[in-house]
Amino acid sequence: MNIDIQARDFLLTGPLKREVERRVTGPLSARHDHIKRITVRLGDVNGPRGGEDKYCRIKVELSGQKEVYVEDIEADMYTAIYRAADRANRTVSRRISRQRERPIRHVSRGVDMLSDEQAVS
Repeated sequence: MNIDIQARDFLLTGPLKREVERRVTGPLSARHDHIKRITVRLGDVNGPRGGEDKYCRIKVELSGQKEVYVEDIEADMYTAIYRAADRANRTVSRRISRQRERPIRHVSRGVDMLSDEQAVS
């Protein structure tokens, strides 16, 4: 599973990067067959001024489906990561299970099938 983690407007430390990898890839690893790529963007909108402005954006590219995009904004970066990762995992799981549940529809191409008796007549 390919994961790209980048931080905007602050330093991405080793422990923070490992926590993102653990929180994001851990739950999604069971679905790795369906996942092409995961992109995580972390940022601090207001910089040193503080406030509820730390964000975690996660984009999961799925095989044969639309991508999953979630974002969470919190005062604490770790909380934003936990919440966004949880929502991404639930959304990916739901999408994959819906894909499995969908029956395969056979579309008629406008050709009538004849029985052997009808074809001989």
